Amino acid sequence: MVGVFVSDVVWDAVGDRLTAAMPDLDRVRFVPGEHVSDDDMARVHVAFLSMDMWPHSTPSYMKVCLEAPDLRWLHSGSAGVDHPVFRMLIDRGVRLTNSSGASGRSIAHHVVMSLLALRRDLPGFMRDQAAGQWRTRDVGDLEGTTVGVLGMGPIGTESARLAAEFGMRVVGMRRTVAGDEPCETWTLDRLHELLPQLDALVLALPLTLETRHLIGARELTLLPAGAHLVNVGRGELIDEAALIDALRSGQVGAASLDVTEVEPLPVDSPLWALPNVIVTPHSSGSTASTLRRATGFFVDEFERFAHREPFAREVL
Repeated sequence: MVGVFVSDVVWDAVGDRLTAAMPDLDRVRFVPGEHVSDDDMARVHVAFLSMDMWPHSTPSYMKVCLEAPDLRWLHSGSAGVDHPVFRMLIDRGVRLTNSSGASGRSIAHHVVMSLLALRRDLPGFMRDQAAGQWRTRDVGDLEGTTVGVLGMGPIGTESARLAAEFGMRVVGMRRTVAGDEPCETWTLDRLHELLPQLDALVLALPLTLETRHLIGARELTLLPAGAHLVNVGRGELIDEAALIDALRSGQVGAASLDVTEVEPLPVDSPLWALPNVIVTPHSSGSTASTLRRATGFFVDEFERFAHREPFAREVL
């Protein structure tokens, strides 16, 4: 008998499909705030870290996964599995799959929202509204501007497609150009050549040893003065101290940050108070459609698991 460790949200949505694939399935409940006994922990063979747990219940859920003696497979509801805990599980022999692509559309919508908000000075208008001030000003258009999208995975690809619909010139960047990208695409080693051409820079890369602090003081200086920046990848893609200096000086005109180097963003971070910054709490992909797609990917993999077929989304 196989025990599956999932939240009530997931079980209510797809429990019937899981039991159809494996009729003798043993469900182990995860309820936020409730202790999982040693006996229940020993029943956990399959686990699904679903998006409804993010962020508050994730640590307690992963603690159980780390301590479950017979865990065989963990499916992550997000694409990002760069946290050391995932490597710890893999090194222990646990198989890992993820939901790459589930949040691509939702996060791309956040990217376009951010590009529009920064170009139209939405933060300034919101401050005026809070102060009861009717203050007109000139604002910009996305049409005719150039945006660089670093990372051509599901998020970057959809962001590029949508940006083009707004009349932007889009240049994508990735390690190796595949030829099927929806926009002109360069290799990452040409980053310094691209940066001076940009009105906006979008970061949608995974965090690796090569991409950590990819954007530092030198790269920010290469951007045209006043350029905008949107980060929906990982906070450590940017040297945050250098970004703060660039935002204060106006070298970077404005930024929308859904991710930061330390999360939650510390209360004493200067980013909170900078008038040209939009901070969102790593929530760009937290939509019902993302949860639905990620859960569907888990069910697909579970059916392969039940039929002893190879996983389609395994992370090695």
